[in-house]
Amino acid sequence: MEEIDVPVSGGTLRTLVWPGDGPTVVAAHGITANALSWAAVARELAGGVRLIAPDLRGRAGSAALPGPYGMAAHAADLVAVADHFGLATMALVGHSMGGFVVTGTAARHPSRVGPVLLVDGGRPLPVPPGTDVDTALLATIGPAMRRLSMTFSSPGEYLAYFRANPALGHYWSDDISAYVLRDFTGTGSSCNIDAIRADARDMLTAPAPAEFPMIAAPRGLQDEDTGMYPRELLDGAEIVPGVNHYTILLGDGAKVVADRIRGLFDRTGLD
Repeated sequence: MEEIDVPVSGGTLRTLVWPGDGPTVVAAHGITANALSWAAVARELAGGVRLIAPDLRGRAGSAALPGPYGMAAHAADLVAVADHFGLATMALVGHSMGGFVVTGTAARHPSRVGPVLLVDGGRPLPVPPGTDVDTALLATIGPAMRRLSMTFSSPGEYLAYFRANPALGHYWSDDISAYVLRDFTGTGSSCNIDAIRADARDMLTAPAPAEFPMIAAPRGLQDEDTGMYPRELLDGAEIVPGVNHYTILLGDGAKVVADRIRGLFDRTGLD
């Protein structure tokens, strides 16, 4: 894996690149996540696909990038990534909010986007009209949202906070530990709260069309029996048995995600 800074509006976007001899996929992570959420998937791809995953604007290695934030900014950043790596068109995969980044990029820059895969995200979420963004965020990603205003005395304390979530703690691994520590600044989360709110506003109130293949988790953000999406909103999606919103990427679901990424190219013949 290599870390590369890609020039974008306002500075540079930190990008992880897992090398591969086959086609290239650009991957977008979730709302308070970072590029290491794709590490297990990259390992399962086993060098057959080059995986490029940025720390999205306002997170981890890209935390210092200024606004404006929101889906239009992410779309412009992904086009900049494509330009930097010489990709005329991008195959895109997005997890959680990253699914909305992907659909927003496809809507704004259709000529630059090839095959798309959504992973437990990207389809409009059931949010009542007029709901305050922070209220909706707490209802959807409560623990992740609350930690943004918390301070922690050490990396161990930060890891312990994540391990207390059964969706992570019951399935803990070196991949999860590295993913968590990439977000830690020494006192708390790297996530810029203004970026989180702007992204959530776009994600919850103005999602782009999501007519792309989707794989989904049957379990939720606290490992509860109900996933982030009610079953009635998953018509046509592939349900990956036994995984939750996190382990679909960072656990047993990684092999399925990798297989479906390879399948994008089997269907399109792109290289």
